[in-house]
Amino acid sequence: MMRSVRRKFLPNHLGRGPLLLLGLIIVIVDQVSKAWVRHSLEPGIPSEFLPGLIQLRWVRNTGAAFSLFSDSTTLLGVLSLLVGVTVVFWIWRSQQQPLWQGLALAFLLGGTIGNGIDRWRLNHVTDFLELVPVSFPIFNAADIAINLAVACFAIDALTRRHEHRPH
Repeated sequence: MMRSVRRKFLPNHLGRGPLLLLGLIIVIVDQVSKAWVRHSLEPGIPSEFLPGLIQLRWVRNTGAAFSLFSDSTTLLGVLSLLVGVTVVFWIWRSQQQPLWQGLALAFLLGGTIGNGIDRWRLNHVTDFLELVPVSFPIFNAADIAINLAVACFAIDALTRRHEHRPH
């Protein structure tokens, strides 16, 4: 049943253009949202967004996810550049990517470049989304894209394993 639904509504493969466009859209959404935060919020002061779920709190993150590698902006900036170039090469080397792998690459590209731009321009990453009901690090749109990339890579690995399993 699921396989027939997928065939009707989802393509099996995505080309370079749509993947690069999705990556670009993610960068734009990420950078516009961060510019708005820097213009509209005071650092560290919470602002209600979705009551009881998400609040906005602008913080400057000089590390990576979960505040790992604090004060390593240059190293993380170089890593962002290397990952971005590698992902573009990966997308470009093939006319088509399998659906979930392609989505993973586009999300990874957009998220990596989004945070990389911050590191190179500002010497920190602008984080601003804070979950209210749980204690979780403050994050941004690029971070969401990177986490979606991980989920898509996992789905790709699981579906490929399932497709190659003998019936």
